Amino acid sequence: MTKADTDLFFWLYRLTQKRNCTGVIWLSKTGDGYLYFIIGMLLWAFEPEHGELFLYTALMAYGLELPVYVVLKRMFKRPRPCDLLNNFTAHVTPSDKFSLPSGHTAAAWLMASIVAHFYPPFAILAYSWAALIGLSRILLGVHYPTDVIAGALLGLTIASASLMILG
Repeated sequence: MTKADTDLFFWLYRLTQKRNCTGVIWLSKTGDGYLYFIIGMLLWAFEPEHGELFLYTALMAYGLELPVYVVLKRMFKRPRPCDLLNNFTAHVTPSDKFSLPSGHTAAAWLMASIVAHFYPPFAILAYSWAALIGLSRILLGVHYPTDVIAGALLGLTIASASLMILG
């Protein structure tokens, strides 16, 4: 972790300090995974042109992303800001112990990339949402900016590989 990473984290986190974070928490929860499943199933059921291939590509991508994510977390073992920094409390309880890479961000960028590939008119919306998911993880105090960047790169990489194989 660099001083710049920590400084940027604190600068962003201060935007939510002592504030109601209901909206940021809600935004972050849209990256928990349920929405991806619902989108995939709806497209599979009701969109005959690309829906089935979209679902299969997303399932394969998440099947690849999850083990890589777990290996990276265990390899880096980077403590979360709320566990490392003194006198600091996150707005939410993290889902696991380590912070690098951000799994929410990886999954969001993976989904955004697959959406953009199959449905280009929604690319800006999908990528903007993925960026906001990453930002929300910093604002909530559970990730450093470099965790989010690493998560985005992981999601983009796995999505690209999956699209080369199936898409």
